[in-house]
Amino acid sequence: MSTSVSTPPLSPAGAKRPSAPRRAGRGAPGRARAWATRAPLLPALVFLIAVTQLPFVATLVISLFDWNSLAPDDRSFAGVSNYGSVFTDASLRESVFTTVLLTASVVIVSVVLGLLLALLLDRKFIGRGFVRTLLITPFLLVPVSAALMWKHVLYNPEYGLLNGGWAWFTGLFGVSSPAQPDWISDMPLLAVEASLVWQWTPFMMLILLAGLQSRPAEIMEAAKLDGATGWQMFRFLTVPHLRRYLELGVLLGSIYIVQNFDAVFTLTSGGLGTANLPYTIYQTFYQAHEYGLASAAGVVVVIGTIVIATFALRVVSSLFSEEANR
Repeated sequence: MSTSVSTPPLSPAGAKRPSAPRRAGRGAPGRARAWATRAPLLPALVFLIAVTQLPFVATLVISLFDWNSLAPDDRSFAGVSNYGSVFTDASLRESVFTTVLLTASVVIVSVVLGLLLALLLDRKFIGRGFVRTLLITPFLLVPVSAALMWKHVLYNPEYGLLNGGWAWFTGLFGVSSPAQPDWISDMPLLAVEASLVWQWTPFMMLILLAGLQSRPAEIMEAAKLDGATGWQMFRFLTVPHLRRYLELGVLLGSIYIVQNFDAVFTLTSGGLGTANLPYTIYQTFYQAHEYGLASAAGVVVVIGTIVIATFALRVVSSLFSEEANR
């Protein structure tokens, strides 16, 4: 008994093939479901726009006017002349230089100290968790509180810990009345930088410690078996692995420190050559009452911060992509 296998007839040329099923989600029911899932996020989106974008638009509009609150009737449209004043005014140019110097010095020193502390905490020793908690504490303080602590507890020339420690140290050598420097007056910019380094070093340490703990253990073990020294492992394995983490720390630190206002306002009140851009904007707006000029300076700072943040987001995305492809 023979069995025959039936085959489906071939469709003739030009015959219309059955159409593929429509993708789910298209049409009115699909759009309704999409809006239903997004609807709970709309209040948050509206709130975000109202809190962040509307004030920026208002600032952008005010920056186009010559507006002094002491003479409100003389308000007039100035176009982009306020932006020209931002780049030509001597005090604003000096504040730009101070901002760059302050940001660069704080970020570089914080990254170096954070790397050293991360290398220390990457080793196993008794009480490592307690030491890690103590090292993170400065970053958890409110910036104004940290600046007040440095101003009164450390820098005060009469009862500060720095002068007290100096008097105790010189007393060991028989000096009864050592010099008591006024740290803020004698080295104002360095005093501001020291307080910011103390507060931002834990932030860098956390980022770099996460990078150290994500190193491939098998590669490090293979390097040890091949006879590599500790310096060679650090130079050729650890540093290349930490490159993305270092870039991330530098970029995020720059974004935050370039906007710092608390330390400058609390320690020096912008005097003695320590006025950065945020403090200069504060002076222009609240003391000189030049609303248009202050708004233009604020817009310039925001645009600069957005440029830095764009690079930071690219670094973060590439970092996550590398981690996901492992």
